[in-house]
Amino acid sequence: MLSQKLQDAINEQINFELYSEYTYLSMAAYFQGNDLDGIANFFNVQTQEEHFHTMKFYNYILERGGKIVLKPIAGPEVEFKSALEVFEKTLAHEKEVTRRINEIMDLAKKENDHATVSFLQWFIDEQVEEEATVSKILGKLKYIGEHGPGLLMLDQELSARVFTPPTNA
Repeated sequence: MLSQKLQDAINEQINFELYSEYTYLSMAAYFQGNDLDGIANFFNVQTQEEHFHTMKFYNYILERGGKIVLKPIAGPEVEFKSALEVFEKTLAHEKEVTRRINEIMDLAKKENDHATVSFLQWFIDEQVEEEATVSKILGKLKYIGEHGPGLLMLDQELSARVFTPPTNA
């Protein structure tokens, strides 16, 4: 059984994962509206990943005999100035996700909840990958600029991304 503190923290994370899903869907819409369907695809895949993360947390609470408490989801930003701005916001958002998961991990360790520590390790590793992926794209954008052939090549590159649920999750 989860402690009330851990259950509350994980429920808050479910809310934030849903907000992340909503945020990335908004970013996908921005790029689709600007005819950059490949970059939109990147964010559509992010949307699917965030939903997957939500459901992992959701199922974990239920598996541990806890209660799901869903809360309203804040509306995401819908206006952006550029691809660079979107990826800067994405990296900042992923760093916030990392911070939140680390806080839950700290709580699980403090409470000696080894099952939750084990469960959260997957998310810790996932966040390293998430931040690295976005950092790399951001670096490319800074190098190639936000207009012209470089942006179109990045758009083409990101069109190949697909969501594949991890088998070890």
